[in-house]
Amino acid sequence: MKRRVMWTLGIILALLALAGLALWIGLQRNAPAVLDTIDSIAGPSHDVSRVHEERFGEDPLQQLIVYREEGASGPLPVFIFFHGGAWAHGNPQDYGFIARNIAPQGYVVVLGGYRLNGSGRYPAMLRDTASVIGWVHENIADHGGDPGRIFLSGHSAGAYNVAQVALDGQWLEEAGVPDDIIRGVVGLAGPYDFYPFDTDRSRAAFESVGAGEESQPVNHATAAAPPMLLVHGEADTTVRIRNSRALEKALRATGAMVETLYLPGKTHNDPLLALTSPWRRNPQVFERVTNFMAAQVSVPVQPQTP
Repeated sequence: MKRRVMWTLGIILALLALAGLALWIGLQRNAPAVLDTIDSIAGPSHDVSRVHEERFGEDPLQQLIVYREEGASGPLPVFIFFHGGAWAHGNPQDYGFIARNIAPQGYVVVLGGYRLNGSGRYPAMLRDTASVIGWVHENIADHGGDPGRIFLSGHSAGAYNVAQVALDGQWLEEAGVPDDIIRGVVGLAGPYDFYPFDTDRSRAAFESVGAGEESQPVNHATAAAPPMLLVHGEADTTVRIRNSRALEKALRATGAMVETLYLPGKTHNDPLLALTSPWRRNPQVFERVTNFMAAQVSVPVQPQTP
């Protein structure tokens, strides 16, 4: 009997080890896809569905996906999210967990894609980001969204994209998007002040095409900037927290509205994990993000100064 119990325990431990190894391998190959699977299994039961997919260019990654909670009455404010990946990898198809967690808070959620690697070098990623916002502004009413109440968010490289597009007005203007429809920007572990370029990824995406200081969000801070929330782990060694602190300082100097949430001991992916289940057990980040947006939803749009 004892031998049988030991044999059974050995099998269970071996299976757990194999499962752990498989999870580790999956995280190394495509962490967002693994998170998406875990969230879909462990997350709360919400009737959030894809309601539309759109291509806006010839590259397969020039795509967007619209999510909405079934039965939600609109028009709802819109949350547009752009993935990270050092402008070299990533796919919005792997980020359904963002929609499943944000949509039940009263938003239509759009996951935006953009060109990567050679074809996505600066400023292509910004044009694609602005194109997604332009599509949303023109079409989201057909899916229950309010084109006049749009929030932008992104993680890592995606946070750079939304910050630069929101602060450097040429990209939204080029896409035909009024800048007063952007109600707020949520940046998760974003690079906002990284010139001169000192990594292989940044050199490939920016230096290889001759980009300079004009490519940095920190250099486009103005009093007219939309409200911004910057979330960053203090132990982030992939994108140093000095990026968020520099942008915070630049925005405050102009009188723009900026909030920050700096997380002691947290690393690069922790702000993103905090928006998923079961990591929402500590609600600090999730509640800060949703409260920030809720405060801006009902704020009247201020007329733009000529």
